[in-house]
Amino acid sequence: MKRNSRLSLALHTLSHMAHDADRTQTSSEIADHAGTNPVVVRRVLGRLRKAGLLTSERGHSGGWRLARSSNEITMADVYLALEESLVASRSDSEPHSCQVERHLEGRVNKILSEVEATLIERLSGTTIAEIGGGKPLQEKP
Repeated sequence: MKRNSRLSLALHTLSHMAHDADRTQTSSEIADHAGTNPVVVRRVLGRLRKAGLLTSERGHSGGWRLARSSNEITMADVYLALEESLVASRSDSEPHSCQVERHLEGRVNKILSEVEATLIERLSGTTIAEIGGGKPLQEKP
């Protein structure tokens, strides 16, 4: 699942956390699992913390952990927390002088908004607990 690397990273990380919910994980540990940089991890997880999905603690024994049960966090919660859209819509700041272009843009944006709403609805049907199939995830060797 590499279509959206932030969403992939967030879901990967939360799935690991769900299987070891009592343990705080550092940005470096998470980055090693996900094959990315700890700075990237902190940026993504900061958005999840802002949305109330994660908590973080500073210091030597600090790190990240789930703010609530993985059964209560849906994929839609994660998607919305990242404040991104997988469905690209176009909205120019200046109005078009061409009537056809205005009509086309309006119709396309309406359709894309409906697609986005359907995506969020479908994502809301799957929790983080369900992603890993209820079994502990295998660590990278």
